[in-house]
Amino acid sequence: AGGEKMRTDSNNENSVPKDFENIDNSNFAPRTQRQKHQSELVKKPLSKQKEHLRKKLEEEKMKENLLLGKNSNEVVQFSDHPGKNSSSSNNDLKEIHRSPRQHHLKKSGNSSPELRYDQPPKCEVTGKEAISAMSRAKSKQCRQEIADVYCQHKHGKLMPEKVTRFCTLEGKANNNVQWDEDSVEYMPANPVRIAFVLVVHGRASRQLQRMFKAIYHKDHFYYIHVDKRSNYLHRQVLQFANQYPNVRVTSWRMATIWGGASLLSTYLQTMRDLMEMNDWPWDFFINLSAADYPIRTNDQLVAFLSRYRDMNFLKSHGRDNARFIRKQGLDRLFLECDTHMWRLGDRRIPEGIAVDGGSDWFLLNRKFVEYVTFSTDDLVTKMKRFYSYTLLPAESFFHTVLENSPYCDSMVDNNLRITNWNRKLGCKCQYKHIVDWCGCSPNDFKPADFHRFQQTARPTFFARKFEAVVNQEIIGQLDYYLYGNYPSGTPGLRSYWENVYDEPDGVHTLSDVALTMYHAFSRLGLRRAETSFHAAGDNSCRYYPMGHPVSVHLYFLADRFQGFLIRHHATNLAVSKLETLETWVMPKKVFKIASPPSDFGRLQFSEIGTEWDAKERLFRNFGGLLGPTDEPVGMQKWGKGPNVTVTVIWVDPVNVIAATYDILIESSAEFTHYKPPLNLPLRPGVWTIKILHHWVQVAETKFLVTPLTFSNRQPIKQEEAMKYHSGPPKNAYMEQSFQGLNPVLNIPISAARVDQAKRNAGLVGTRLEAWVDSLVGSVWSAVDICSTGPTACPVMQGCAQTAWSSLSPDPKSELGPVKPDGRLR
Repeated sequence: AGGEKMRTDSNNENSVPKDFENIDNSNFAPRTQRQKHQSELVKKPLSKQKEHLRKKLEEEKMKENLLLGKNSNEVVQFSDHPGKNSSSSNNDLKEIHRSPRQHHLKKSGNSSPELRYDQPPKCEVTGKEAISAMSRAKSKQCRQEIADVYCQHKHGKLMPEKVTRFCTLEGKANNNVQWDEDSVEYMPANPVRIAFVLVVHGRASRQLQRMFKAIYHKDHFYYIHVDKRSNYLHRQVLQFANQYPNVRVTSWRMATIWGGASLLSTYLQTMRDLMEMNDWPWDFFINLSAADYPIRTNDQLVAFLSRYRDMNFLKSHGRDNARFIRKQGLDRLFLECDTHMWRLGDRRIPEGIAVDGGSDWFLLNRKFVEYVTFSTDDLVTKMKRFYSYTLLPAESFFHTVLENSPYCDSMVDNNLRITNWNRKLGCKCQYKHIVDWCGCSPNDFKPADFHRFQQTARPTFFARKFEAVVNQEIIGQLDYYLYGNYPSGTPGLRSYWENVYDEPDGVHTLSDVALTMYHAFSRLGLRRAETSFHAAGDNSCRYYPMGHPVSVHLYFLADRFQGFLIRHHATNLAVSKLETLETWVMPKKVFKIASPPSDFGRLQFSEIGTEWDAKERLFRNFGGLLGPTDEPVGMQKWGKGPNVTVTVIWVDPVNVIAATYDILIESSAEFTHYKPPLNLPLRPGVWTIKILHHWVQVAETKFLVTPLTFSNRQPIKQEEAMKYHSGPPKNAYMEQSFQGLNPVLNIPISAARVDQAKRNAGLVGTRLEAWVDSLVGSVWSAVDICSTGPTACPVMQGCAQTAWSSLSPDPKSELGPVKPDGRLR
């Protein structure tokens, strides 16, 4: 039980890895050496560069003993985050890979941009971190800002040296709030009213609506900020917010990047807005994201907060403070611009105050919010300045201000939430493209976690993270536990739909691969209508496709991906009228265990895709839509068993062996993944991956690299088609050729197939579409098609009448009128 308590309480943590000391954050800093090294490389002729790369690879292989992922079940490619002692050359390897591979697609090498300023910097920029940041920043304005902030800091004009403490306590307040189940039974005389601030991004609008439904009550207030980059979600939120007088959406929007200073600006601005809304008499400020869900009812929350209405609930890290400051990078100067957090050097923590921090999810009372918003005292003024240049500022600003303010005795060290930290999976330095630092994220809850919501060791009212595309079952369990089951026969309870494209987004937001595939899916649907519904001599179910797709949804049923739903226009040939239809396409099963099965039983599944999420262990590119310039990752899922070594072989559509490598599978390994450094473009067509044990095939899987029918969202021209569809230069995916393996593996290269591939590479227009359609049809099937409105095809179902369409009923996420008890759920 002791261990379990630790587990539920594990949110006394924040977003930086536990073993932070072992992660070398310096790989974000002086790139100057590396860049010099790299630009020399880029200037060498290709062959020399490849030669250099090959030597590097050989050294690397010697080091790795030809086995990937020695002691881990995750294969890190060429040391993504080198430890303290690894040489920088490891890291060069990744960088160098980039240039030769893309070489024939992009003309320019990736040498660093020349630095240009409007005004020259006000001092000499000597710090290696600042120099690195300036060499990486894309816009002139951002480089200028980096130089200005660096110089201000260098001259001692930026950071406060000394700050006044107004708290009279020695050390921290020690308020222990108890979980009193009885107090929850009856409503207090003067119940508190809550301002919920929802800071949301992404496209999971139905999950957000379901969460909103669970926390809604007519006596509270809901203020929603949608990330500047999430326009689809913003449109959905505006739609439902209009139905309720106590819901408002911020008129301003920021791009709240992970770890960025803008998140604190967002909170401070929402606080100011809420203080200025005279018609909203709220008592508490609670922040939530779209990945949160309540784990107690609204009545329980109100009863509890009414009892502790003078308290502020913030979770502290609960560890050694000096270590927290170091881990959190509070002693470093950061600047946010170009939606990136740049590290610019060291700084000193101001004297006179105690710095603290932990979780950036909190509950604050109105009196303290008013103080933070309007006070002009030394503490608040200087802390706002200090935290404008801080990584993950919301994880520490409010803690530090509260604990040094006149209100310090109101601090409760509990943010009333359960956060699902699993640091083994969540700390993969996954934000280093956004932040010059290593960060972590909590994992999504699964059904096995349900018991953790019922713990009573400390009061908790919310939990995170929940993600319906990863697991919706747990959300259902929680929802029914809080508010009872839906009536039997309620549709859509195990279905989940998430929009990935919506017409107002604009076709320019789609990749050429996605646009190519969505068009092919629509045509697949029209062919399905013709073959299933068409009667001889009657054209009423025959269609001609028109224009770009109207919307695209991912569709899940019982937590399994069921494919895509494409809404598209088509002209009905019988009546020459435009109709809007929705097609459901589902991926065919491509993973096969060898027959007869070998006695090798550990392999459970293998899949190829992009956007591998090491934390949730799935591909975020649902459906695995891949084109010639993508860089696919091979994933294998293992059962427990003895240590084994397997061989993985990648075979292209004309049987060229593109890559082969061995992986050592530890006895406890669950997943392995690896991205072979293939030269691009990949030859379009169906690829095969073979998995061998002792050179005997145990399984194979296939994946489609689609030819492109669009380039830059315009129909592709022959010259571009030839460039993208002819396979890699000199037919070589790697420096070494594996053709000696073809006879051994009995994979003959047929001259006829090679010739056909050459002819296909030059196709454009309808002939190219026909080739794409035959390939797409071999790995996808159109399951059904429905009509969104009037149709001339008599046997076609209306989409709202189906169980699968994105237009079919989804009561769990639909928001209706407020019920007599003030709730929606």
